[in-house]
Order: sequence, then structure tokens, then C-alpha cells
Amino acid sequence: MEEATMSEISQRFARLSDAFGAKVAAVPPERWSNPSPDAGWTARDVVRHMVANQGLFLGLIHEQPDEVPSVDDDPVGAWKGASAQVLHVLEDPQRADAEFDGFFGRSTFAEAVDRFVNFDLVVHTWDLSRATGIDERLDPDDVARVRKQAEGFGEMLRSPQVCGPAVEPPPGADAQTELLAFLGRRV
Repeated sequence: MEEATMSEISQRFARLSDAFGAKVAAVPPERWSNPSPDAGWTARDVVRHMVANQGLFLGLIHEQPDEVPSVDDDPVGAWKGASAQVLHVLEDPQRADAEFDGFFGRSTFAEAVDRFVNFDLVVHTWDLSRATGIDERLDPDDVARVRKQAEGFGEMLRSPQVCGPAVEPPPGADAQTELLAFLGRRV
């Protein structure tokens, strides 16, 4: 995987976080309990997962996440609060370069956010959109980047609670549909 600079990572996180937040804000209230493409999850659970992951990643470098609104009461506020904390750390070079030993070995906070959180932001933006019937189109550059990352995860991609087995994309599928099929999503 090509190395990204800290400012590229911070900018990518901000852009993807804003895009996910826009989807969260666009969900009609009656669709929060709709099932998502993630088996057993509702649309609200997708947001709950993403909010929780922000705190999880902050914890890797011993940052204590601030309280955010409940996803049940205010999914928009919960996402804004959680993602703002990660962006704040990414914008501080010393904290963004903080190292930890992770599943793939030694990493910095910024590298881990780019590899995992930014990956999740693209995939779960689609999951939330699909669950709630809002625009599912993803940025083609993000689709290409996530596909390359997914291929680089090897067998770990198919671990429990990561992605299911790949499914066959329909004939003539576009790059987004092929990515989603590779990640085990049925389109």
C-alpha cells in the first residue's frame, strides 16, 4: 500500500467522515431500524459501530474519548462528536504519529486510521445508504483505494466480524459493485 502523508490522511478522514455524517443526517427517522447489509445490524447499529470505533482507535494511543451523545437519541450528534475527536488527533502531528503495537505490527495512529477507519467509512457509508434507501454511490477513487486495501488484507479480510466470503458480482458490474461483492455484500 502506498504511504500517505499525515495531511493526506487527515484530509481523507475529514472528507470521508463528512460524507458519512451527511448520510447519517439524511436518514429518515422511520428507517433507523431497517436491516443493514451487515447481518444482524440495523441502520442505527452501523452508526453505533462507527462511533464506537472512533473511541477504540483513540484508545490504542491511550487517548480518552470524550462523551458524545447517544446514537439512540442523536445519531448525527454522536457521529459528529466522535469523528471530531479523531480529526483533532490527526491534526496534531505529535499525537497522530503516536505509535502502538497493533494486529499488523507497529503502526502510528494516523496510519491505522487510514488503513482501517477510512476503509470502514467507505464501506459503511454504502451499508447505511443501502439500509435506508438513500443514494448509494461512492467516490470512484475511494472504491479503487478500498479495493486495493481489501486485497492487501489477505485472509484476515475473511475473519469473523470483518467481511464475509466474496460473492459473485453480476455480469458487467461496475467497480463499486465488484468491490462490494468482493467484501461479501450482495448488491
